Amino acid sequence: MSQQHSAAPARHFATVSVADRRDWWRDAVIYQVYPRSFADSNSDGMGDLEGVRSRLPYLRDLGVDAVWLSPFYASPQADAGYDVADYRAVDPMFGSLLDADALIRDAHGHGLRVIVDLVPNHSSDRHEWFKRALAEGPGSPLRDRYHFRPGKGKNGELPPNDWESIFGGPAWTRVTEPDGTPGEWYLHLFAPEQPDFNWDHPAVGDEFRSILRFWLDMGVDGFRIDVAHGLVKAEGLPDLGTHDQVKLLGNDVMPFFDQDGVHAIYRQWRRILDEYSGDRIFVAEAWTPTVERTANYVRPDELHQAFNFQYLGTAWDAKELRTVIDRTLDAMRPVGAPATWVLSNHDVTRHATRFANPPGLGTQIRTAGDRELGLRRARAATLLMLALPGSAYLYQGEELGLPDVVDLPDEVRQDPAYFRGAGQDGFRDGCRVPIPWTRTGSSYGFGDGGSWLPQPPVWAELSVEAQTGVPGSTLELYRSALRVRRERPDLGAGESVEWLRAPEGVLAFRRGDFVCVANTTGESVTIPSHGRVLLASGEVTEADGETKVPADTTVWWTAER
Repeated sequence: MSQQHSAAPARHFATVSVADRRDWWRDAVIYQVYPRSFADSNSDGMGDLEGVRSRLPYLRDLGVDAVWLSPFYASPQADAGYDVADYRAVDPMFGSLLDADALIRDAHGHGLRVIVDLVPNHSSDRHEWFKRALAEGPGSPLRDRYHFRPGKGKNGELPPNDWESIFGGPAWTRVTEPDGTPGEWYLHLFAPEQPDFNWDHPAVGDEFRSILRFWLDMGVDGFRIDVAHGLVKAEGLPDLGTHDQVKLLGNDVMPFFDQDGVHAIYRQWRRILDEYSGDRIFVAEAWTPTVERTANYVRPDELHQAFNFQYLGTAWDAKELRTVIDRTLDAMRPVGAPATWVLSNHDVTRHATRFANPPGLGTQIRTAGDRELGLRRARAATLLMLALPGSAYLYQGEELGLPDVVDLPDEVRQDPAYFRGAGQDGFRDGCRVPIPWTRTGSSYGFGDGGSWLPQPPVWAELSVEAQTGVPGSTLELYRSALRVRRERPDLGAGESVEWLRAPEGVLAFRRGDFVCVANTTGESVTIPSHGRVLLASGEVTEADGETKVPADTTVWWTAER
């Protein structure tokens, strides 16, 4: 008998108070919304908060627990909102504070929690502090809130140290002083429009504790901390002594990343969060050399979760996946924190495209690869991820099986790294193309005024409209998987898996009466059946107590009949 995954039509989950379930974050499925690319309510080609609000029923019916919103603060948009000019204001392109309030309230009404981005490593160069620091000149107290330094060389013409920007080029920019002369340099680990705060200055800490309270009072359920590993720099800002520094990221502790001093900041923040009711959380974007160092961020008195970038960067290979799963669970267990699992986000090539290409190309890939293969593996990888203990993060559009758009014309690109040499590849625009809702329209239902990045024609048949209720569609696979996960709370719970014997290239583990098998090979395998099939990412065949699992397919079983 052949069996495809169940493809139940969309269903409405009962809405519950967001305060009903304690420790909800330990096994939550959290959906990342990139506001400028989710839904456009005013037909200007740019997504906005009212657009997100209008689509909350879709997210409720998809079956996620919370929504994480990428930055919507007032910003010149030099880096898509990660250059914040005012942390207590909404950029007009996204709406207003009233729109943010309505979105939070409506989300809670649908039983969804809201997590917002916080960007504490750097501000915009249009931030009032930085503008005053420039205008007041050398000696201004405002300059102490950033990293201003005199240059090296006879006339200060060389940067203060050899640090390089993640986006390419020096991590320092020289300013022109108010009298018109070349002056001091300021540090920016990212774009020049993003000067780094000096977290040794008490005013910086005071300001961000105030910002936390502002949004907590608005009702948000938590914060995703951008560049959580970057706030503290090594004393004296020492030279690194090497070039191509971006290639070292994630392999070594750098003088500007993952310094131990960051943990005192987060212990202060945790005390603030614990004053508020409703089980609110912090999530760290912390690029560290090892999962063991990532675990330092989620000790009991610090943050609640940290993104598992080691897992995101793992190839579709059973041996490599088992290694990173074991290391992750082993690292989180001593600190009592849940593991997190993620396959895509706004900074990396979508996993449907990464898995369509040969391994070893990194997380920003310029080629489409074998799209059929990539989608098959992506579906299988999602079921594997959702079967692991801990919390899972989904990126908007992955439930539609969207690939990266790898052929965007140069003239439409907006990733600042694209315009600077020797930094990140600069191809993040490909995963940020607005998602499709309908088969037709100027932007496939994104809005009535086109879209800020061009969408390919294939978007029509990948749209929500085209996939809803269609057996075998990727959207219905996600809906079914999230329904099963919600109906079986043991799926995300716990801190370990029981590995089962399996053929080479196949992962198999048990969790209570649940079994997950992932075939990462390019050939079908026949294995003993483990009970009743709950769900499969592809078509499986059962006969005489055995199950034929196709290439690049994951299957969920239950011992229950």
